Amino acid sequence: MNTTQAIKQAAIGDTGPVAGQALLPAPATPAEAAKYQRLRSHMAYLNLPAAAEALPAVLDAAREEDLSALEAIERLLAIQVSATATRRQESNLKFACLPATWSIDDYDFEAQPGVDEKLIRELASLRFLDDATNVIFIGPPGVGKTMLSIGLARAAALAGHRTYFTTCEDLVRRLRRAIVEHRFNTGLRFFTQPKLLVIDEFGYRNLDEDGRSLLFEVINGRYLKGSVITTAHVGIAAWAERLGDPMLAAALIDRLLHRGIIVAIDGPSYRMRAHQAHAEALRRATRPTGGKAKTTASGAAP
Repeated sequence: MNTTQAIKQAAIGDTGPVAGQALLPAPATPAEAAKYQRLRSHMAYLNLPAAAEALPAVLDAAREEDLSALEAIERLLAIQVSATATRRQESNLKFACLPATWSIDDYDFEAQPGVDEKLIRELASLRFLDDATNVIFIGPPGVGKTMLSIGLARAAALAGHRTYFTTCEDLVRRLRRAIVEHRFNTGLRFFTQPKLLVIDEFGYRNLDEDGRSLLFEVINGRYLKGSVITTAHVGIAAWAERLGDPMLAAALIDRLLHRGIIVAIDGPSYRMRAHQAHAEALRRATRPTGGKAKTTASGAAP
């Protein structure tokens, strides 16, 4: 019996094999069993649960494939790295609070010719995060601004970047509550520390003086430190009116656009197309079999 077989037998012990593990025929010596248990203890201390779980299988492979010690260690650590990366991705996605699971590939660029697909694909490379560049999506309701921002946020979270999605209204509401609870600095750090912050519905509602100041605190705190993605259905020229303070609006816009990319979308509404498709499906379903639908004076089916 070789050493690998002995160590694997020690892992099984007297209680029989663990599910998915092969039972090795020869018993392990006490010394070999002690070595195996120390190895598992080291993995537990270093918080390597995936490697510990995969250890028996890797030892089997080392024997069957005649792997060197270096090859076996590399395979074992690769399993742990993969498990750790998956766990971090899941954690990042949970923290991001994305309202949908959309990705950039879910966006129908052919149906929305007003979008520069080349630019969006470049943004999806996430290079804009390297120098804290901001992205401002501007366009009428329903053109896919939020969908694209979620797609970029999801890509960032999966790439390992701390990301958070919020609406402008919810951001202000949470900071107001933080002030009341005497933890404003903590509340502000929550929005300034992520690598990417998405503020949806920017300027959707008019903000009062306190709300404007809180929004500025967030933008100012992230200036040149972390990227911001915003979506707005009004052009930047109208932000001063929406914010109700031309001086503050100018300062906020200056910080966003200093390193900023404006993505203007002018095209048909996704929601309107979905409504029209649904209405057409209903009309077809209600047409008499073998006959024609009755039309109104305008020529459309009722």
